[in-house]
Amino acid sequence: MPGNPVIESIMQRKSIRKYTTEQPSDEVLEAIVRAGQQAPFAMQLGSVLLSRDVESNAFRAPLQFTICVDIHRMEKIMDKRGWKREASDLYTLLFGMQDAAYMAQNMVTAAESFGLGSCFIGKAPFMALKIKERYGLPDRIFPLVMLTMGYPAEEPPVRPRYPVEFHLFEDRYPEFTDEDVSAAMEQMDSGFLDQDYYRNSGYLVPLADGREETFNFDNYSWTEHISRKLGQWRKDTEDLLQKIRQCGFNI
Repeated sequence: MPGNPVIESIMQRKSIRKYTTEQPSDEVLEAIVRAGQQAPFAMQLGSVLLSRDVESNAFRAPLQFTICVDIHRMEKIMDKRGWKREASDLYTLLFGMQDAAYMAQNMVTAAESFGLGSCFIGKAPFMALKIKERYGLPDRIFPLVMLTMGYPAEEPPVRPRYPVEFHLFEDRYPEFTDEDVSAAMEQMDSGFLDQDYYRNSGYLVPLADGREETFNFDNYSWTEHISRKLGQWRKDTEDLLQKIRQCGFNI
C-alpha cells in the first residue's frame, strides 16, 4: 500500500479506553473541532457538545464530545430568511446524520495528529432524553454518537478488518460464496482470538431464549459477538422511535 503520514495514522488508529489525566490545551481542542467543521457536508447539520467532567465521562476521559444532528440551528437561519421547513423530519435527519458522521471522523483523524486517542460510543441515540436534559437541548437536535478523547494511557493493537475484497465491489454487488463468507469470518475471528480481546475484556454476550452455550473464550470471537447482538437485541423499533420523537422529530 502506498504510504504517507496520513495513511499511516489512519491505518494505525485504534480505540483508546484508558487515558492520562492531562487535559489537551484549548488550542488543540479548537483545532480538532475546526477540523471537524471542515468535513464535507450537505447542509452543515452537525454540532458538538463537550464535557470536561472526568468523573462523568466514559473511561474518565479528559474530553467527551457528543456529535449531534442539529436541525434547530438551521431552522433559526431559515426563519431569518423567511422560510419554514417543509422537508420531512426523516429526510432532514438522514442528511444530518451524514453531516454529523463526517464531522466526527474528521475530529478523530485530527486528534491522532496531535497524539491523542479516542473511542466512539454508539449508545448516544439510546440516551437521547438524558443528553437532552443534561445540555438543555431544544427540540430538533438528536445526539448521534459520543466520542471520548485524551492522551492514551494504553497501547492496544490495531483491531482486524474484513479483507478488502469483502468490502470493495466494483460495478456490481457479488453473490457471496460460502468460501467468501468463511474467509472473511476467519480473518476477523482469528485476529481477535490472537489478541485475546474477549478473554481480556471478559465480555461474552449471554444467550437468551434458553439457547445452550457452546462457546468459551477459546473460540468466542467477533462474528459470534456481533451476531448475538443483532440476533437478540432491540427487536422493537418503537423504543428508538420514541427517543427520536422526544427530541422533537415527527418520525
